Amino acid sequence: MGSKDLLHLSRRRLLLTGGVMASGLAAPAVWTSANAQSRRIVVRDPGGPFSNAFKVAFFEPFKKETGVEVVGVSSANEPVSQIKGIVQSGAKTWDIAGGISMATVHQLKTDGDYVEPHRLDDDPVIKEIPAEFRNELAIGVEVYTTALGYRTDKYKDKAPKTWADFFNVTEFPGRRAMRKNPADTMEIALFADGVTKEQMYPLDIERAFRKLATIKPHVSAWWTSGAQATQMLATGEVDMIPTWSSRSAAAAEQGAPIAISYDNNIWGTDVWAILKGGANIEICREFIRFASDAKRQAALAPFIVNGPTNPNAYKHIDEARAKHLTTNPAYRANSLQINDAFWAANRDKVAERFNAWLLT
Repeated sequence: MGSKDLLHLSRRRLLLTGGVMASGLAAPAVWTSANAQSRRIVVRDPGGPFSNAFKVAFFEPFKKETGVEVVGVSSANEPVSQIKGIVQSGAKTWDIAGGISMATVHQLKTDGDYVEPHRLDDDPVIKEIPAEFRNELAIGVEVYTTALGYRTDKYKDKAPKTWADFFNVTEFPGRRAMRKNPADTMEIALFADGVTKEQMYPLDIERAFRKLATIKPHVSAWWTSGAQATQMLATGEVDMIPTWSSRSAAAAEQGAPIAISYDNNIWGTDVWAILKGGANIEICREFIRFASDAKRQAALAPFIVNGPTNPNAYKHIDEARAKHLTTNPAYRANSLQINDAFWAANRDKVAERFNAWLLT
């Protein structure tokens, strides 16, 4: 980035830099020479409807304000191995992993040193985000939830509402799909078996597998991506499916006969995380601060029904739209926050058993 481009940085950034220096954090008063030479950062996104949503809400406005181009690159869900490979090889393929779950960040922290501390806790914008949506390595951009999506043309008279209904193939016949991942899937099985959210963790893995065995013969597909889950439900390949509500809602908004039940929905936080060892760390910090602004998060709402992590975003979101967002209190009252620490500690061994179980 040339000196002329640096002049385009926002007044707020310059004020922030001074504030950060005063607080003793390691942020330079100007961009480092390495960062100044870069005119772009690469940000991973979850793909599907998120790619355009992130572009419109965050990437293009950031370039307009700072002159720095943001290139979005989609990847598979929970890209733990990809992030490890990028950092270990020094390839610098991504600068920021965007829209990854907090559980992924916990996993990367547990396994090694793969994520750069953002050092933004004292920033006024970041302080607006509740502590449950951020930590020293990641800052939440939106809250996702796994809920039961179903076809309204299949269930005209009586619709499935609970996870127990999903497992009830007698009263609710139809084609089913489930996620090919133990996270969420274990919790859904335990909910269906009568476990309450207060009793959920630590997960009773044996009980979960016993319950899953009852539904396994009736599962026609095990999905591996949100796009795949959306397509199966939208085209009628399956009649009901536990998946991220943003995916089901996107298909419904495009005209598919789909409804969502949020009973015992399972929520988590998708975050921004800076990859360790990158050449554009200061620009990444500025981008995350920019994307955490209430108005910027509100700009995501027309595209994605996941809820903002900055509660002030609701001041800029249409009331009719706000009713459908996952951080709406109506959905949080009967929800379960996924235990990221549990999954960081147990994901590998549970996943190994789960994958072997699928083959039996």
